[in-house]
Amino acid sequence: MSADPSAHDVWDVGAGYEAYIGRWSRLVAREVVAWLGAGPHGRWLDAGCGTGALGDAIAAQAAPAVVVGLDRSLGFVAHARGRTGGAGRAFVAADAQVLPVRDGAFDAVVSALVLNFVAEPARMVAELARAARPGAPVALYVWDYADGMEYIRRFWDAARALDPAAAALDEAVRFPICAPGPLSALLEGAGLADVEVRAVEVPTSFRDFAECWAPFLAGQGPAPAYAMSLPEDRRAALRDAFRAALPVAPDGTIPLRARAWAARGRR
Repeated sequence: MSADPSAHDVWDVGAGYEAYIGRWSRLVAREVVAWLGAGPHGRWLDAGCGTGALGDAIAAQAAPAVVVGLDRSLGFVAHARGRTGGAGRAFVAADAQVLPVRDGAFDAVVSALVLNFVAEPARMVAELARAARPGAPVALYVWDYADGMEYIRRFWDAARALDPAAAALDEAVRFPICAPGPLSALLEGAGLADVEVRAVEVPTSFRDFAECWAPFLAGQGPAPAYAMSLPEDRRAALRDAFRAALPVAPDGTIPLRARAWAARGRR
């Protein structure tokens, strides 16, 4: 196993990401866009846009003039372009820590589920603030890996019970930044005013265990990449331990919840 946990952070296949996390991010995105309450006809920047979940919510709810999505993954940019192209939407391959935009170019700057995966989170937040015009909202959200993102939490609990070395890859261990205190400090450190952090909870329900397990076989993200790094017998043992840890409703569905921490400030 690599000594560098980030070696397991694989992000390049849009369909695999959608099945794993993208569909749940879309539910959070709707809540966050409504929370910002930005006016219509604005220029929005979506830094680390992934497959376009947050940009889709902006387009549907905020009547923007333009939404520019930036992501370092060429695969995600291609996926987003293929499914959401059209007037007012643009996608560019770029690093959220070095945004290729003018100072104050956007009326709202947002980011979803990216902050904890960059090498320098403070640098990224400073870039988000730089891209916003004076008075504009800057917002982001991340999963509560420690306790609130049940799907991933139960996976790592099962993995760690079988393989203590898996603890080094657990997002709850790797990303203590995904909590209200550190998020507030980051936004305030970037010079943002009126900083707030709130919890956003959404259902993450699966029709059966097959649907629940399949995303871990696509290799997109730390937990799926870890699962696919295992030999077949150990992966089967992990699958069985994960299944045993899940709640199952009388109709066979698996009802879980996910909590994200959303943070906003004003340039």
